[in-house]
Amino acid sequence: MSHIAMRPVTTQKVTSSGSSAQSSAFGSNVEYVRVMGDADCHIEFGVNPTATTSKIFLESKSYEYFKVSEGEKVAVIGSVNLYVTELTE
Repeated sequence: MSHIAMRPVTTQKVTSSGSSAQSSAFGSNVEYVRVMGDADCHIEFGVNPTATTSKIFLESKSYEYFKVSEGEKVAVIGSVNLYVTELTE
């Protein structure tokens, strides 16, 4: 899969101050998201996700791509701003 051909739709900023915080639900036609945190954090995906320190680890200022479905959200925990860019093909 090539991420070069992805079209950015919108970017959300999700802030956590040590407790789990959720994004808004992903829109229609969104197939992937790119996530990047400005500090180490943990993330979780789902319809009503709760992030804990046993979930997916995301290193500070690194980014990852994830396949998602319409209506899902991402939750984050840590002292962090998580930037979530919704992508379509």
